[in-house]
Amino acid sequence: MRLAMVWLVLMGMGWGQGMTLKGPSDVERSLRVAEAQLPVGRDIPRNAAAIGRAIDYAAAQRADVLVTPEGSLSGYTHEFDSRTARDALAGIVEKCRRARIALALGTCLEEDDGRRYDQVRLYDADGRLLGFHAKILLCRNMARPGSPGEVDVFATRPLRTFQLGGVTVGALVCNDMWANPEWTPQDDPFLARRLAALGARVVFLSINSGQSEGREWQLVRSFHESSMRLRARANRLFVVAADAADPAGRLPSNAPSGVLGPDGEWIVQADPRGEQFFCATIQLSE
Repeated sequence: MRLAMVWLVLMGMGWGQGMTLKGPSDVERSLRVAEAQLPVGRDIPRNAAAIGRAIDYAAAQRADVLVTPEGSLSGYTHEFDSRTARDALAGIVEKCRRARIALALGTCLEEDDGRRYDQVRLYDADGRLLGFHAKILLCRNMARPGSPGEVDVFATRPLRTFQLGGVTVGALVCNDMWANPEWTPQDDPFLARRLAALGARVVFLSINSGQSEGREWQLVRSFHESSMRLRARANRLFVVAADAADPAGRLPSNAPSGVLGPDGEWIVQADPRGEQFFCATIQLSE
């Protein structure tokens, strides 16, 4: 395992320590974000162990929040054991609570309504559930429009924001960010723009884009990266993205993991291959 870590040393007190007032109308916050590019399979205990390693890393780096890939606990599937997933989730939330780390967890989960959602679950540092974002741009292979897809097995809910330590944040799941034309049966609603209109400053993006190589990887990777960068810049958003890694550690991921600034430039970006942990501190001024 390689560790990719870049620290952006910024003025202001840590987010967990509150705010620094510089003048009558100048408020600065900093938010330390840790992300984990993790191998994701269907073995929930193995997935939970990988998330546990990420929590240990985030705690060692004094992160305020940890972001994980799409399906990082349950696996990227609707065919998971709900009780096993819930039991593992409880352990992960408790581990974060003890470490005083907020969590943006990408997982699929069955909710009280009996429906399954591909989601990002937001917990604060006390382990309280703030809610979840359910993937909206659920996928179908548009080359085979009659084939089964996410749209047939997952439910969704309306877009919303969350208050995390006094910061308005949003969450998106993979295709929600870019509306890949090969996989999107819906019109693009520009969800990042809508989150910005709702007041979001930071977007946590959980991804499971798959892996490939050669010309296919170059094409798909460039589409995902340019979409992320342009939508961050157009909407003046920090985007904190974590993609899934090839469990075999051989192929590169089809989308970048890293932190984008509101200028669309990378603050930190992970190596595209294998399990990667990385951390950055971002400044939020009001």
